[in-house]
Amino acid sequence: QVQLVESGGGLVQAGGSLRLSCAASGRTFSSRAMGWFRRAPGKGREPVAAISGSGANTWYPDSVKGRFTISRVNARNTVYLQMNSLEPEDTAVYYCAAAPTVVLTNRVTAYDSWGQGTQVTVSS
Repeated sequence: QVQLVESGGGLVQAGGSLRLSCAASGRTFSSRAMGWFRRAPGKGREPVAAISGSGANTWYPDSVKGRFTISRVNARNTVYLQMNSLEPEDTAVYYCAAAPTVVLTNRVTAYDSWGQGTQVTVSS
């Protein structure tokens, strides 16, 4: 497992942008697929982006495709989530997660390390 610390959440108006960052500990970062998930009030945790260990492959659900971009800098042990054209429906706690595989996955159960979460609130 690795330790993950998210930052960059906050309050933004609809149509605005935020960039979330997730810093990971350890020396195995590049061997781990990374993902961003969110949990809105009254809902379960859902994946919003995933990236392979090398960064060559990414995945997004239709709900955020074209608006969110996941990226990583392995030399900095950091993964990012750029969120543009934010909507009130994007309001949630956002979590960074690491999986013990280089192949990207969007399955919650595939991830064994989780950050503490960062709140994103989009006002209308």
